[in-house]
Parts: sequence; C-alpha cells; structure tokens
Amino acid sequence: MDRSLVKVAVLCGGDSPEREVSLRSGQGVHAALKRRGFSAALIEIDSYDGLPQRLSPFPVVFNILHGGAGEDGTVQLLLELLGKSYVGSGPLACALAMDKHATHQLLSAKGLPVPDWLTYPGEGLESFLARAAELGFPLVIKPRDQGSSVGLFLVHDRGELASRAQEVLEKFGSLLIEKYIAGRELTCALLEGDSGVEALPLVELRPKRGALFDWGAKYSPGACEFICPAELPAGEAARAAEVSKQAFMALGCRDFARADLRLAPDGTPFVLEVNTLPGLTELSTFPRAAAAADIPYDGLVSRLVDRALARLPIPDPTG
Repeated sequence: MDRSLVKVAVLCGGDSPEREVSLRSGQGVHAALKRRGFSAALIEIDSYDGLPQRLSPFPVVFNILHGGAGEDGTVQLLLELLGKSYVGSGPLACALAMDKHATHQLLSAKGLPVPDWLTYPGEGLESFLARAAELGFPLVIKPRDQGSSVGLFLVHDRGELASRAQEVLEKFGSLLIEKYIAGRELTCALLEGDSGVEALPLVELRPKRGALFDWGAKYSPGACEFICPAELPAGEAARAAEVSKQAFMALGCRDFARADLRLAPDGTPFVLEVNTLPGLTELSTFPRAAAAADIPYDGLVSRLVDRALARLPIPDPTG
C-alpha cells in the first residue's frame, strides 16, 4: 500500500493531567510519519467536542492521548464506532489496564505476581486505612485510574498514610494502596508483530531523588538514570520479560504496551501496571528500549502505523 495515499491522524492533547506529555508524544510521532512518507496530520485537542467531525477525513488514527478518556477505552470505542483503523489496544484492554484494581485482579487470577493491594471505596475511610496499615509500611498510594505516576506517593507511617490518602481522594476521586516492593524499578516495552509479542530490552530506572519513578523523575531532564539494557542476570531478565508478555496477553493488548515492574531481591518481577499507550517523547522509555533492539524511532512509529493500515478493510473489487 502506498503510504502517501492514506491519511493518518495523529491524535494528541486531551484534557487529562498528562496532556503536555501527550502533545510531545504527538509531535514526535507526527514528525516521524512525515519523514517516512505518510500523509499525516497532527490533531491537537483540548476537549472531545466535535472529535468525530475532525477525524472524518482520516481512515487511520494514531491515538497518542495519555490518560483519561484517551486511554481508558472511551476514545477507542469511539474509533470503533466511527469505523476507523487505529494504533493500539481496543476498548476492553484499555479499560482494564487503566483500572489498576482490575489489572491486579486479572493478573493475580492468572498467577502473575502483583503487590498486595487494597482499593477504596467499599468501607469507611478510617477502617480502610487501618486495614491498609496492616500490609506493613512503607506503602505506595496512587489513584486507581491515572497514568504517568500522577498522584503517586510513598508513605512511611499512619499519619502520612492518612494525609496522602485524603489528598489523592480529593484530587482524583479514587484510591489504591499497595505494599511497597523493595528492589529495582524496571519497565518492559512490548511490541506485537506477525510472529507474536516481543519483549524489547528491559530498562532499569534509577531516580536520583526519592525511591519511586514518579512524575518528576519521568519528565524532568536529568532526574533519573536510565540503564538499557538493564544489568540483570540472564534468568531474572528472562523471567521479567516473560511475565510482562503474559500480562500483555492476559489483558488482551494489541500493537504495543509497556509493563512497569518492581524486581524484588529474590528475583520476583511484580507487575505494577500495564500502559496501553506508552509515552513516545524524547525522554520516554519505550523509544529507548526500541533503540536498544536496533529499532529507530521513525521505524518504530511507522511499524505501528503499518499494523493499523493492515487492518483497513480490503476494497471489494466488484464494487
């Protein structure tokens, strides 16, 4: 198929806390597609009003909205209803992956390691926090349904637990508390091809301030050291990659995703979450992992669009 004959919309922006990251991802994707000869247009949005009309000229959409309706299955369902071929996972996989409680439930049922966790609501906040404290400090607090480590905190005692929990609830309306896994922070980029799901070289994340790979560590230049490939024994690396691939398949992901893990001292890779629309900015870990696998940024982007192109309906020659 002649790439220049198919119009591709690069959809970015949105209204989630990850808007600025999405804009940077979108700009990078758009520039790469233009360099590769695609007929691509950058569609920056700040609301979803009129989106069907804006997308009407484009049979293919590279959705790189991060968080909110752009990543929780809502936009994916809209694209399905509009008959668009698009990059990335479908509505159900996106909805499951965005909901960290649902992800933990599903992966745990599949026998994949996840941290012990509790999700609020379901009972009074005071009794919930008392149960959470029984998991043992330190604990990780986060919203149930945000990405990019938005609203992520590490707490060390009951007072900090109560104040941070209230803060996250007031700002995001949901709350998930996990047992902190001591060890190493890893991420595994997953890329689907004709022969199945490939785990790209693991990336180890070493924040220079604090114990967590939070928003500041992710998007502040120089705030984190990225080691790719991660310096791990072959067996531990293989197990982390295999668990990540199984998480991808369990959730029903498509095209690409990224699994975030904590590697415990005993070598167990605990899955923290799976991102169905991982960042593609200049600081993002997915392009770093692809580069380590000899897949340049432009090649990664065009490969993903080629998969969406392959899903376009074949014209009926009889008319």
